[in-house]
Amino acid sequence: MQSAASPLMPIPGLIDPVPVPRAVTPRADGRVDLMGLSRPQIKGALEEAGLDVKAAKLRSKQLFHWLYHRGTTDFEAMTDLAKPMRGWMAERFVVGRPQVVEAQVSSDGTRKWLLRSDDGQDYEMVFIPDADRGTLCVSSQVGCTLNCSFCHTGTMRLVRNLTPGEIVGQVMLARDALGEWPKGNMSSDAGATANDDEDEDASHYTADGRMLTNIVMMGMGEPLYNFDHVRDALKVVMDGDGLALSRRRITLSTSGVIPMMARASEEIGVNLAVSLHAVTKEVRDELVPLNRKYGIDELLQACADYPKASNARRITFEYVMIKDKNDSDADARELVRLIRKYQLPAKVNLIPFNPWPGTDYECSTPDRIRAFSSIVFQGGISAPVRTPRGRDIMAACGQLKSASEKKSKAEMKRLSEEKQAALG
Repeated sequence: MQSAASPLMPIPGLIDPVPVPRAVTPRADGRVDLMGLSRPQIKGALEEAGLDVKAAKLRSKQLFHWLYHRGTTDFEAMTDLAKPMRGWMAERFVVGRPQVVEAQVSSDGTRKWLLRSDDGQDYEMVFIPDADRGTLCVSSQVGCTLNCSFCHTGTMRLVRNLTPGEIVGQVMLARDALGEWPKGNMSSDAGATANDDEDEDASHYTADGRMLTNIVMMGMGEPLYNFDHVRDALKVVMDGDGLALSRRRITLSTSGVIPMMARASEEIGVNLAVSLHAVTKEVRDELVPLNRKYGIDELLQACADYPKASNARRITFEYVMIKDKNDSDADARELVRLIRKYQLPAKVNLIPFNPWPGTDYECSTPDRIRAFSSIVFQGGISAPVRTPRGRDIMAACGQLKSASEKKSKAEMKRLSEEKQAALG
């Protein structure tokens, strides 16, 4: 019952992905995994299993509550379902979680999980605790197709898109690990029977007071190349009767897939972050090869046109600080000029480069980063320096990489040369 794979992006070119549509592999036991399904999808699954329309409507509401508000995986714990109904559910359905291959905790409290899907593909997620928030960095793909040269994930092949269930499952697993599911009795709909009408005025639930307060789609993969699945997953995460995370607490990061940016605003409506990392064509072509198709000016115009952008909801530009590559005073002044030129409500996150095995890049010095930040601040643009988190467990920005489909350094160089030759 997971939604079908996203349609292929109708954009040719070697630097664009060519993901193969993948149907969800049926479970060996024949049961349907409800994880990641919306209320209408759960209702449809119940109807397919034999419930009448009215009963399916009620039970879908109850299941949605237990799955996403309570975090329950055991049908026997769903106390407002009659015992025969619990058994009927357990025979036909399952509430899954990603398999945890490895869980690590950094000296600074950052947590990283290596997860494995039912078809044996590995991907990672990271939880970053701060004094006033807790941010979960969620992956959208197994591997990545963009080959950003500074990013460890970019040395992986794209294996496949993650399904809505696998994306939502990361949030559920984090809530499990943090012990953040509510306890106690059901709300006013407790004790309802299959003959009761659905209470449209039932109270909504919020995530207030919990450790996991924010989600960033900044893990493995390019979210806008898995648009349908990311959209469907985030709609489940934002639903007020379940996980109830506000769209203002969710940020989607893109390297600049311009054709999908407006759709992201209209159909998802979360905050936007753009992986910029350079202010000249030559340097961004190297760091973010997608720039060869969608240049800096075209990208910034798309940001200016982004419907949700405002002073209250500024676009975030991610900028990795790499020694002698993109960190000069001239680069800082050009960054200010570009943001002013397009009149963007923006802030710039300066990210010290996080090293990984095999990279030739080095992090800018602390003094150089401070000088760069000062120039941008003097230009009237917020430019905080992000404190690296989880470096000791390879959980920092740009360090995520599973064991799936790794490319050698020589292969990466060969592919890069082939792409440059093909582009001209």
